[in-house]
Amino acid sequence: MRKIILGISAFYHDSAAALIIDGHIVAAAQEERFTRIKQDAAFPAQAIKYVLSEAGISFDELTAVAFYDKPLLKFERLLETYHAFVPRGWRSFITAMPVWMKEKVFMKKMLRRQFRALGATVKVPLYFPEHHLSHAASAFYPSPFQSAAILTVDGVGEWATTTICHGAGSDIKILRELRFPHSPGLLYAAFTYFLGFKINSGEYKLMGLSPYGLPDDPQTIVFREKIMATLVDIRKDGSILLNMDYFEFATGLKMTATPLWEALFGMSKREPESAITQDHMNLALAIQQVMEQIVVALARTAREITGSRQLVMAGGVALNCVANNKIRAAGIFENIWIQPAAGDAGGALGAAYAAYHIGMEQARIFFTGDDAMQGAFLGPAYGDADVRKLLARYGAVAVHEPDFETLTHMVSAQLANGKVVGWFQDRMEFGPRALGNRSILADPRQPGMQRQLNLKIKFRESFRPFAPAVLAEDAALYFNDAGASPYMLFTTTLKETQQGTAAAGNNMPHTGTAIAGRLQLQRSAIPAVTHLDYSARIQTVHDTLHPKLHQLINSFKKLTGCSVLINTSFNVRGEPVVNTPEDAWLAFMRTEMDYLVIGHYVFDRRRQPSLPKELFRSFEMD
Repeated sequence: MRKIILGISAFYHDSAAALIIDGHIVAAAQEERFTRIKQDAAFPAQAIKYVLSEAGISFDELTAVAFYDKPLLKFERLLETYHAFVPRGWRSFITAMPVWMKEKVFMKKMLRRQFRALGATVKVPLYFPEHHLSHAASAFYPSPFQSAAILTVDGVGEWATTTICHGAGSDIKILRELRFPHSPGLLYAAFTYFLGFKINSGEYKLMGLSPYGLPDDPQTIVFREKIMATLVDIRKDGSILLNMDYFEFATGLKMTATPLWEALFGMSKREPESAITQDHMNLALAIQQVMEQIVVALARTAREITGSRQLVMAGGVALNCVANNKIRAAGIFENIWIQPAAGDAGGALGAAYAAYHIGMEQARIFFTGDDAMQGAFLGPAYGDADVRKLLARYGAVAVHEPDFETLTHMVSAQLANGKVVGWFQDRMEFGPRALGNRSILADPRQPGMQRQLNLKIKFRESFRPFAPAVLAEDAALYFNDAGASPYMLFTTTLKETQQGTAAAGNNMPHTGTAIAGRLQLQRSAIPAVTHLDYSARIQTVHDTLHPKLHQLINSFKKLTGCSVLINTSFNVRGEPVVNTPEDAWLAFMRTEMDYLVIGHYVFDRRRQPSLPKELFRSFEMD
């Protein structure tokens, strides 16, 4: 009999559902993509309906359901933390306790109620693996390795904030654990907050801002020294101790003891949306360097205590692709694989895997030389009938091109002409990265394209970098150490032969307009995807994993000689990545994109009807 496991993550942020059948991933998706609420934390009812529909099964056919953490253990941590810091946590305590006492303490009962609403008539067995075990399972079981060291780093699960495990066959053993409140993820989140970005989403911005810092500036050096002398004690094995006098996340409603931080760094907390100065850039670089030191030390410890030559990673900190590259560059491991849905959404997949392999003691299926994630294309796909419904509902206008080679030639010509294209194909990606099926594409050779995409398409800060999607077979022509990177989880550096004048650009005076000035420099032959330090968050595009994007880039290469396109997620600021053709068309119409391609349909902005005023919306801070 088939073993069908539903995994769920919910009630913190980025809820998701994943379904595996006999060890194979059938489908996975985040709830936000259906509700259109970014990082939706609600019970993932629509995501569950989708994954069940993808498998063609009803809820009662499930063998088991796995929830991605242990709520009672998390409740224990909250109570002990409030007790330890009394009376400092009183306001947070009275805010949190009613929700816990009404709902979360009785999680099993609440989940059963939700299952009945989804059509369940029998009590399917429930599993509750610990949060970091779910992360570890999500990293190890889909990886191509029969055995591996497993490193998971995030804010906090129940008690654990970091774990080192060893995976072998179907087993995972937890070997080391760092416990709350001492958390690398929460340390980085505190700086995200202090620098005016939104925690649990603005960490990308902090990482993207860090290359604008000046490494040799005395201020940057002093910032780094103050962080390590006052805020965090980093041990040789990568474990840390936070000075909790400077942090309020354990007991308060904010991340930092802000007056102490302002005195320590000699600067005020940056208000959201306010100007970014060189002080902010230098502080961003300093904490990024500290984070890199921590994760590299943790990786060394993982190698020492497991003896493994392979590493797999998950947890929100595993999405810090700059730090990931530091681990790779250090040569600690021969091979590294990172779960593309490394954050809490991926916990749903890990919970299902943990229930199957650990709870049910099922043998593991190996994917030697490849992983089981199917390129992370695990979400819904839509067909011509869905596009025709869109055309009828909104009076939209599109040309249908049945020959895909002709279509890619048409689209590549528009890209080469400086046009911006929304690209929507096949199954949606699982995880935070758009990998070629829900993407916005543009020509990286255009010097002003980064600024144009940020300000007129994405409606976000101009400094935010974009990823190069490069033909895998041509990656070594552009980038150093360009190994396979299909999930956009590593940075690398541009080859010297491709570099321009960026060195001068990162030594500009400390002025409030430094970012704008540096963005105008011709840093390389592909400036729109080259950061100030010549780094790039690379996606290698493989004809097996990404056949349609590969064909498009190959067409662009034949036309221009360039094997690279800008690839950024198909969404606007404050909104999730698009899911349906309707989502895609509305996002297209709310921005200044030039063309939209959905399957074989091509939409030209100039031919579209006016969008009704009620369908326009403001873009919230992300």
